[in-house]
Amino acid sequence: MTSSTAIYPWQEQAWTQLQQMRARLPHAILFYGPAGIGKADFIQAFAQALLCENVQPDGHACGVCASCGWFVQGNHPDYRRVRPEAMEDEAPAAEGEEAGDGDKKAKSTKTASKDIKIEQVRALSDFMNISTHRQGLRVVVLYPAEALNMPSSNALLKTLEEPPPGTVFLLASNGLDRLLPTILSRCRKFALPMPGHAEALAWLESQGVQDADGWLREQGGAPLAALVQAETGSREELDSLLQILAQPSVDAALRAADKLSKAPLASLVAWQQRWLYDVFSYKLSGTIRYYPRYRQQLANLAGRVHTAKLMQAIKSTNERRAVADHPLSPKLFVEDMLLDYTACCAA
Repeated sequence: MTSSTAIYPWQEQAWTQLQQMRARLPHAILFYGPAGIGKADFIQAFAQALLCENVQPDGHACGVCASCGWFVQGNHPDYRRVRPEAMEDEAPAAEGEEAGDGDKKAKSTKTASKDIKIEQVRALSDFMNISTHRQGLRVVVLYPAEALNMPSSNALLKTLEEPPPGTVFLLASNGLDRLLPTILSRCRKFALPMPGHAEALAWLESQGVQDADGWLREQGGAPLAALVQAETGSREELDSLLQILAQPSVDAALRAADKLSKAPLASLVAWQQRWLYDVFSYKLSGTIRYYPRYRQQLANLAGRVHTAKLMQAIKSTNERRAVADHPLSPKLFVEDMLLDYTACCAA
């Protein structure tokens, strides 16, 4: 993003719709939509606008008032952002704790949590119990909401049930089905849609991405995910998986499981879901959406896999997505996923 107040081109209509809610602002808004479309940037822009002392006619923050200055510097007294430690540059020390050299070394070797912990939610209590600095709103941004574990979800629920006056919670989620119904019921839901292919492609090309169409298709049409992958310049993990899916065998699955288990498991599942969609789509209509580079392999597979087995593979992969973020063993998770697929695709 070029500035803290900017939003992406495909979010303009959603931004306009959001402004209609400002007259009677809910105490909690849950923004939801596919991963990789810019939800976090969108709610950051809205948070800044809510705190801005000279908001513009289009609802954007002015970018020049004292409040905007604090926000951009990351030290606005009436703003808090809550997200997993794994999304921060480095895991923060516990509140009130000053780590010595030995502690720092221990922390650096500890894997940062992918959950939003109960301590992070409880830490909001003091923030919400003091007067706002500029007599305006108090804003809490929390994402991804599905990173809330059960204890932190229950702690947040207590706050949402009895929201302190003048406080607005802005949450973002990639999947509402992974949130507690009680959390959902206490938030106003606001959809952020996937951009159209042409609009997303034009934006990627404006960012100087080579083979923008290929990257965009492989990331399911999500432009920010496509940009991140294109910037790495590597399809190694993706191609390792697709080559096994193209020629499934028990031996290949077992050989590749250890290496692939080091990749993000949610990504592996999403890549396999798209592969199965392409096989199914080719079988029905001869079209390929995600992996045109693998047209021949997809065609071969579509020609020999029975529709019922293909549907079973799709069902199994969808079920696996729900546990991909918290597997008991990444290697066993990948082995099971590939062996299940191999069995479903056996002639």
